[in-house]
Amino acid sequence: MNLPNKLTLLRVAMIPLLVVCMLVPFGFGSQKWMAVAIFILASLTDLADGKIARKYNLITNFGKFMDPLADKLLVCSALICLIELHRIPAWVVLIIIAREFIVSGFRLVAADQGIVIAASMWGKVKTTVQMIMIILMMADIPQLTTITQNAMWLALALTVVSLVDYIAKNRNVITGVK
Repeated sequence: MNLPNKLTLLRVAMIPLLVVCMLVPFGFGSQKWMAVAIFILASLTDLADGKIARKYNLITNFGKFMDPLADKLLVCSALICLIELHRIPAWVVLIIIAREFIVSGFRLVAADQGIVIAASMWGKVKTTVQMIMIILMMADIPQLTTITQNAMWLALALTVVSLVDYIAKNRNVITGVK
């Protein structure tokens, strides 16, 4: 159990705390900011675990499996909570989650064929914009409503673009044609 794997597990452990801070009323105003801080910290552990694993050659099968799963759990948990808080339409979240299932399915089929599919530039940009969007929606600052809405539309567009790019570049995984 190396440091990157511990950071991944920490990210997973932070998810229930995030959900509680987002959905359970405590009766004081700092709850929203606690949730924002938890989400940012959890997102930073994602950045840190990958950099540390690559820099010190600490890549493990556990990390390869758990890191992307932890990312998806974090983002999906936050998005589902935002639906409950009426800050994002459910159909937007469905598209985002559907993209994650499709990409995960592609990766499983590819792995079965001995093919490793690396994250694309579009996928990395999509993730960054989604995380910014989630932070803005969690913060729910009225003066930033237009920016928050634009971030949602950009995240949605990047979700679709990254999916199309992913399928186009890796269609041989399904078709068998190289």
